[in-house]
Amino acid sequence: MIKEELMQLIQQRRANVAVIGLGYVGLPLALTFAKAGFYVVGVDSDEEKVEKLNNNESYITDVSNAELRKHVDSGRFRATTDYSVLAEIDAISISVPTPLRKTGDPDMSFIALASQQIAPYLHRGMVIVLESSTYPGTTRELVLSNLTENSDLKVGEDFFLAFSPERVDPGRKDYTTYNTPKVVGGITKNCTEVAAAWYGQALETIVPVSTSEVAEMTKLLENTFRMINISMINEMAIMCDRMDIDVWEVVDAAATKPFGFMKFTPGPGLGGHCIPVDPMYLSWKMKTLNYTARFIDLASQIDSNMSRYVVGKIQDTLNRFKKPLKGSTILLMGIAYKPDINDLRESPALDIIHLLLDKGAIVGYHDPFIPELHAAGLNMASETELVAAVEKADMVAIITNHSKVDYKMIYEKAQLIFDARNALKDIAPAEDIKVVKL
Repeated sequence: MIKEELMQLIQQRRANVAVIGLGYVGLPLALTFAKAGFYVVGVDSDEEKVEKLNNNESYITDVSNAELRKHVDSGRFRATTDYSVLAEIDAISISVPTPLRKTGDPDMSFIALASQQIAPYLHRGMVIVLESSTYPGTTRELVLSNLTENSDLKVGEDFFLAFSPERVDPGRKDYTTYNTPKVVGGITKNCTEVAAAWYGQALETIVPVSTSEVAEMTKLLENTFRMINISMINEMAIMCDRMDIDVWEVVDAAATKPFGFMKFTPGPGLGGHCIPVDPMYLSWKMKTLNYTARFIDLASQIDSNMSRYVVGKIQDTLNRFKKPLKGSTILLMGIAYKPDINDLRESPALDIIHLLLDKGAIVGYHDPFIPELHAAGLNMASETELVAAVEKADMVAIITNHSKVDYKMIYEKAQLIFDARNALKDIAPAEDIKVVKL
């Protein structure tokens, strides 16, 4: 009876919705539910974020101020730091961070805290979905345990709990929260059905799976696949460099094969909230089961060394032109982890800056999406007079190839260029010795 009543609320879009965590995943999801006709409250511990959202000010590139204002003004979305609102909520999505500790172990504190803060307001006829990327078993072992520690409510009967991995790719326009297929797996069959019905009211395609563990493992497979292939192509770049072969030409030639090959390109290291992090959750989980995830560990080793490889290439190039790295001015073009976004999470540029500074270089950066850098112990501002900064630099290093940058100007004005993204492919002649590729 409880399941049927909740399903009716969901299908009539009368269910009150809460999204916990208003970052790159939670905020677009919350507004997608609001667009579908639900009344949504966003819960976040960051008072500054909450104030900005209630004032129609988005801090995420994928959400415009106009889109946000539409849902705030309609009353279908509001933000708060007060968890007591959950007492009146029927459906909750948890989208909090799951970073790695410095030791490489998963930091589950955000998920643990969110589930503990939900627990006092857990009631019959509530559905809860965890979206945060994590290791298989988290939903059942951690979230369910925290929710029911002081409750007699039965999962699958009185309330419903599921996992649905986020698949957000910041900056992407073709696949959004709405039209990216959504995997949903519950603690029980009833949990899967209720969670799938809820998400199905707002999202285009729902992919139900048998358990929460299957859903959790699905996300890890997706990002482990990408991590291993990126590390493989990065190692290929190193091998091609040793043999004086252009890896970018090799990749383009291989990509002409219409079957049996998927194109990956090299870069200065892994970045973002998923690919460098998620596979390490699986590696950690397997260690608890006395198994070594060798592919993951090897891929992580290769990719974590790419920043040092980049700095080594910069130093070697300067040496060829009789310039020491110490005292040289290096201008980094782009410090976000991928093009055309303002996301710094796990960006290899941060390590590269630290390594260059440690070797005595004078480091500046230009990034149209990140006017100021206050992260990883760094406090810097983006160069505003770009032409002057390019002319002054002993070397320009293209780390992130934002589309809003005039690469033709950089090629013409720079003394030396290290191109980690093949941004000058159609600009610099292959024989130009002042341009060095990854």
